[in-house]
Amino acid sequence: MGPTAVGKTKLSIELAKKYNGEVISGDSMQIYRGMDIGTAKIKKDEMDGIPHHLIDIKDPNEAFNVAQFQEIVTNCINDITARGKLPIIVGGTGLYIEAVLQNYTFSEAINDLGYRNELELLAKEQGVEVVHERLREVDEESAKAIHPNNVRRVIRALEIFHCTGQKMSEQIQKQDKEYIYEVALIGLTMERDKLYERINHRVDIMMEEGLLDEVKFFYDQGLRDCQSIQAIGYKELYDYFDGSVSLNMAIENLKQNSRRYAKRQLTWFRNKMNVTWFEMDGHNYVKKFGEISEFIEGKLALKSE
Repeated sequence: MGPTAVGKTKLSIELAKKYNGEVISGDSMQIYRGMDIGTAKIKKDEMDGIPHHLIDIKDPNEAFNVAQFQEIVTNCINDITARGKLPIIVGGTGLYIEAVLQNYTFSEAINDLGYRNELELLAKEQGVEVVHERLREVDEESAKAIHPNNVRRVIRALEIFHCTGQKMSEQIQKQDKEYIYEVALIGLTMERDKLYERINHRVDIMMEEGLLDEVKFFYDQGLRDCQSIQAIGYKELYDYFDGSVSLNMAIENLKQNSRRYAKRQLTWFRNKMNVTWFEMDGHNYVKKFGEISEFIEGKLALKSE
């Protein structure tokens, strides 16, 4: 795990080869078909024969949540281990990964559709920031963890508070913090300026690979009020197609939002999970791969004792 553009994909493939593993995507947006460039989805040739799970399982107009992710990934882990292979979850969506490893329980039955519709209308008419501010007033911790543009989760947090009087952040804190699997939590990090440089470069590459056309396809289909289009890389270019910003400004907004997301990712993993961190700088990859391999082998040795 780790921030966007830090090098998780390359490492995961090599670890999967070395330890007879299969990769499970821990990214909440790579589940969507057709959203390839903007989510930095791994290409078939990059997989190098390693099976990948939780990629391209939903259409962009379909909703998806952490409870569904938990159920599907739990089944994947059981299947992979039953075949004598090592499951490797790779990604940057901290809540999703934590929900699997700690077997979160979710109160999906708690809902008030009228209240939810009222908030959705408010977000549409007055903007997502207004709804996010409501959340900040009643559950500051959740407001810090959920980006205003993730309207679905903002509204869900408000709905939980509305129905139960309990903050979503408090519900999460009450979850069992014990891991239900024997895990090796590997975090990749990088000096901030270097990471931000990589993020900016990645956005430039995405644009060269056709991100504008990819987003235009969904825009022309009228796909708008759904979870998938809130992803970084899509909502910024929607602003351009709407005529509210220039293309250059949309690209700069995309870079800035990606950098901010990377910062939030690091904060989550450092504060919420017991991660062992490995500093990557792009020049010592072989050495770092050796260190990470030793870390994994130490965990495997403990497991076999």
